Amino acid sequence: MADALGQLAEFPAAKFDETVEMAFKLGVDPKHSDQMVRGTVALPHGSGKKVRVIVFAKSGPAADAAKEAGAVEVGFDDLIQRVAGGWTDFDVAVATPEAMGEVRKLGRVLGPRGLMPNPKTGTVTEDLASAVNEFQAGRVEYKVDKTANLQVPIGKASFDGAKLMDNARAVADAVVKAKPSAAKGQYLENCTVSRTMSPGVRVDVRDLQK
Repeated sequence: MADALGQLAEFPAAKFDETVEMAFKLGVDPKHSDQMVRGTVALPHGSGKKVRVIVFAKSGPAADAAKEAGAVEVGFDDLIQRVAGGWTDFDVAVATPEAMGEVRKLGRVLGPRGLMPNPKTGTVTEDLASAVNEFQAGRVEYKVDKTANLQVPIGKASFDGAKLMDNARAVADAVVKAKPSAAKGQYLENCTVSRTMSPGVRVDVRDLQK
């Protein structure tokens, strides 16, 4: 991993602060629900991105706390109608369990964009303020796609090597721990790191499982 990140830093820089990502090819079959790999991981040094969080909740102390924590929008009926109309100018959606009965109706809007609140990713919770704080501080979501690939941001090109290394280790550990019990054979088939505008650099998957 250290060598791969070092090589990545040698590529010509773009005119903006590129995102650095890890991409995994996993030995799972996502068509089977018991082989789905999904979760969240807290990046020790954050993602370098300002995360816009909205909260679906009825008015009350929890909703007020979410607003104070920095959620860009907090609401229920009005917010649901706005999103149903096509508004998706946010990065994470959080909801209370009570709100999910109505929020599920937004599946056509939120589902394809990976924005539907889900208990497995910590986005369906009563503790709204904590969820908002965690995602703004650098908690990122990961989910394997239908071709068994998984991509996770680990920071920005402007991060120093040590910060990227810490974030990469946190992501690798989370993905390894998320291995489904139903998955057989080699789990981590390959891994690469890349910047937005760079080629990918292969990482020795054995280094990720130490």
